[in-house]
This record gives sequence, C-alpha cells and structure tokens, in this order.
Amino acid sequence: MTHETRHAEEPGRHTSDDPRTGPPDGRRSLWRQRDFGVFWAAQTLSVLGDSFALIALPLLVLQATGSLARMGLLTAVGGAASVLAAVFAGALVDRVDRRRLLITCDLARMALYGVIPLVWLFGPQVWLLYVVLPLCEAIGVLFAVGYVTVVRSLVGTAQLTEANGRLNATAAAAGVLGPLCAGIVAAWTGPAGAVGVDAASFGVSAACMLCVRFAARSVDDDVTTAKRVNLWQDLRAGITFLHGHPVLRSLTALLFVFSFLTLGLNDLVIYHLKHDLGHDDGTVGTVMAVGALGTITGALLVARFRRRLGFGPTWTGAVAVSGLAFAGLGRAEEAPAVAALSAAFLACVAIAGTCSMSLRQEVTPEPLLGRVTSAFWTLHYAAAPLGAAVLTWAAEHQGTAPVGLVAGACCVLIAVAALFTPIRRSGAG
Repeated sequence: MTHETRHAEEPGRHTSDDPRTGPPDGRRSLWRQRDFGVFWAAQTLSVLGDSFALIALPLLVLQATGSLARMGLLTAVGGAASVLAAVFAGALVDRVDRRRLLITCDLARMALYGVIPLVWLFGPQVWLLYVVLPLCEAIGVLFAVGYVTVVRSLVGTAQLTEANGRLNATAAAAGVLGPLCAGIVAAWTGPAGAVGVDAASFGVSAACMLCVRFAARSVDDDVTTAKRVNLWQDLRAGITFLHGHPVLRSLTALLFVFSFLTLGLNDLVIYHLKHDLGHDDGTVGTVMAVGALGTITGALLVARFRRRLGFGPTWTGAVAVSGLAFAGLGRAEEAPAVAALSAAFLACVAIAGTCSMSLRQEVTPEPLLGRVTSAFWTLHYAAAPLGAAVLTWAAEHQGTAPVGLVAGACCVLIAVAALFTPIRRSGAG
C-alpha cells in the first residue's frame, strides 16, 4: 500500500480543528460558520463575473464577425489556456498562501476584463478578446484550484458534499442572474457593457475574500511543503495519486471524452438561438438563465442523491441523462424547449461534477490536494479546446441538430462505459 493510498483511506487526518472553521465531524451548522459564509459570497460573485463573460464575449465575437467558427475558436483558445495553466496550478497553489492567491486572481481578472469596454469605445477589436480571455481563463484555473483546496479546511470532511452543493447552488443562482443581466445589458448598451459589469464583480469578490480567515496549515503540511523543491516532482505527484486510485483514474479517463464533447455546448446553444431560431440577445440571456436553474436544482439535490444511491449510481445516471438532454438541444424549435433541455443538462452536470469534486477532496491528503486537483483538471480537459473547435465547426457546416445528436449519444455511451469500471462499485456516501 502506497503512502498516498494509506492516507486516502483516512480522509479526516489532515482536517483542522480550528474553531473558526468548524469541527471536521460536521456537528456545527454551515449557517453558523462565518468564514465559510463570507467565502461563499466571494465565490458566488466570482461565478457571477464568469457568467457575464460566458454570454458577453461570444456575443462580441458574433456581433463583430457573424461567425460561429470564430466563437468556437475563442472558446478553444480560452480552453487551451486553462489546460496549460492547470499543469502548473496545483504546484503553485500548494506552495503559496492560498487566501492571497485567491484575492490576486480576482483583482487580475477585474483589470483584464475592464480593458475590453474601454477599448470598445473606440471600435471593435476582436484580437483583444483572444488575448484577454486566455489570460483570464488561466487565472480562473488558479482561482478554481485554490478554491477547491480551501473548502475542506473551512468546513471539515463530513460536510464537504453539503458545502459543495451549497456553493454550486448559489454559484448557479449567480449563473441564472448573470446571463439574464448580461443579455439585458447587452441589449441596452451592447456586449461590451456587460463585460464592464463582469470586471466590477471580481473587484467585489476580492473585497469579500479579504474578510475570510483560513485555518493555518498543520505542522505535517508545512514539513511536506518544505520538502517540495522540484517542480517536475510536484507535477508527477498529482498524476501518480490519480493513477493509484481506481475510481479517480476511471473518472479522469471518462471525463476526458466528456469534456471533449461538451465544452462547446454554450456556443452551440447561442448559435442555435440566434442563427437557427432568429432570437435576439435578450432571449439568449433569458434562455441561458432559465437553463442555469437546472444547476441550482442539481446542486441542491446532489447530497441527498449521493446518500441514498452512493457515488457510482449517482454519477453514472447523471451523465446518462445529460447526454439525452444534449441530444435533443439542436432539434428544439422553440426557445422554451431549448431552456428546458439546457436546464436538464446543467442539472445533471452539477450532480456529476459535485460528486466527483467531493470524492476527490475526501480521499486526497491535504498537502497533495492542489496538485491532484490540478492534474485531474489538466488530464480531463486536455482535449476539450479541440473538441469545442470541432463541435462548432461541424455545427456551422452540418447544422446543430445532427451534431448535438451525435455528441449527446456519445455522452450516453460514456455512462455505459462507466458500468464496466470501479465507478460502478463505488458506493461511498
């Protein structure tokens, strides 16, 4: 039994008993944990900013070029930057002060997104989006890895799934408000105005994060950190842990294919609404907002599903239903139908994503958590940028209906494949 595997079977070993973060056995209600509450607000505001960018930047490209392929290329470039950043994010997060890193990430994204509306005052400069978005995506990966690594220190192991569910639910609520407001702002002032609001949200998030107090790392964690001097060894440590854990190894392989198929979904939905169905920016924002309600539903239900069904059935079932919803998106001929299918897809993605994140947090030793998270995201998102470019190129030339049908069917096959892996037997609640 390896060192990593032995500690993975003792998920509570590295949690803190600091009174600010609550006991690891979960006796203290999340509602009474001040630092988690402030952190919760900051994370929600960051997602609010991301949700504005999710709508505003593709609309800027479509407004300036009229091309779905150019939208897909922007998504692909941003995704490639995320993958590259994820390679080094875990090693960096495990080496630095995580609170300071989270604040810096928010401030950097505020500055970068703030440049876009200023430049757009003098006319569209599409090239700028291909510079700003990759940088913001890379910084967003650092924030996301840091965010994942601090949740356990705030709430303890026993409350991880509940805490992640709440974080994802309110993040989804921001995802509902964000696209809706982005669509309204874009309709009134243009997409560039929505990007300005996006920038402001990151500034408020940084201010909230200044008020959060994280528990100090344990002595064992400090010793482990001090021994890490070789970056390549840091990178290998995360991959080694994933490879040694049967369920995480299977999840990584299956999500590699799932991400390839689904990263371009938002571009596909936007193009279908505007090009195929002839709706305006306000309708796009409304449909995306209604669809995001599914994420709230899934995030609030995930803890209950996992307790009753176990990890394996919950994750596999969610992936299967998401594939069925994806298959129908391109054939939906009315905006309400697109919204309903988007909601079903996002609900299932929220359930599957929260399950996999919580499992990874539970079984990974604290000193390795950043590197394991980074390795997990790097590996399973490695082909996603290429997938986004392929999906949107194919939809522009073959139509959204057949491309959505094929991609959705492949997602269902991923769920079927999971039945032949250790995921099926994983019943950890």
